[in-house]
Amino acid sequence: MAYRELGPASLAIVQAVDAALTNQDRHLLVACSGGADSLALAFAARYVAIRHYLEYAAVVIDHGVQDGSADVAVLVTQQLQRLGYDDVTLRTVEVDQAAAIGPEAAARQARYAALDVEARARTATVLVAHTLDDQAETVLLGLARGSGSRSLAGMPPRAGHLLRPFLQLRRETTQQACSELGLNPWQDPHNTDRRFTRVRVRQIVLPTLEAELGPGIAEALARTAELLRDDTELLDRLAAEAYRTAEGLGGTDTLDCAALESQPPALRRRILRLWLLGHGIGDLTLRHINAVESLVIGWHGQKSIHVRGATITRNAGRLRVG
Repeated sequence: MAYRELGPASLAIVQAVDAALTNQDRHLLVACSGGADSLALAFAARYVAIRHYLEYAAVVIDHGVQDGSADVAVLVTQQLQRLGYDDVTLRTVEVDQAAAIGPEAAARQARYAALDVEARARTATVLVAHTLDDQAETVLLGLARGSGSRSLAGMPPRAGHLLRPFLQLRRETTQQACSELGLNPWQDPHNTDRRFTRVRVRQIVLPTLEAELGPGIAEALARTAELLRDDTELLDRLAAEAYRTAEGLGGTDTLDCAALESQPPALRRRILRLWLLGHGIGDLTLRHINAVESLVIGWHGQKSIHVRGATITRNAGRLRVG
């Protein structure tokens, strides 16, 4: 099928994938749930791969959290094969629905872990089908949580071997592309279940904002994320440089409190975050960072605090992980 034979939405999704790829993307691995976004992505990725002589494959993740999910995964696999995919992997993952982070986040962690394994096995670029609408929802959720700029910066177009080619496309474009191409997307019941916060944002909050403030809210939120991402990347680079100074020249894994105190708050918090992550302390919130920061700028003789199962102490003007 030549470009001129594509409908307008189908052409848009193909051009989005084509524009997102670089010379490093030699093997494309599409994450496909069977929904309109990921089916459209599967078509576009194969279309572009064939024209650029790239390898391509797809992976279907069965989270096992819905009745009949295994049957749905098989149907999605078959639809991908009809699209022309010879290499389709179906992976079943275990999701801890009682996890403290919540079932949605637990499912996401399990999904990305499985995608990472598949990508490394092929040295592939993983393509996921997040759209501009998903980006807008992510920013609103970050605002509701009172998150910092890292969260409000939303999802990056590229992160390691993960690529999101559709972040500039609206969800309606992928739906229209499926209609043009005769594809039959799976309608995930979780996408309309208002028990989930993201669904309420999608069905209630964003439409209300559009109705009250005028059209273009989703685009404005996505644009805000892009601007904040540029700012965040700059601050992260500056923090990495300042981190080396605060750590000291002796290769020590402690941090100098005087060097930290002299930094602006935005850099100081990033330095502390880098340091804690380097010691294997993850899932950090602003509350955790502020607690450690209090040993630097609010120190009045306290010796230690506890963060995520670790003990952070201040001794002789330096922070240590005990």
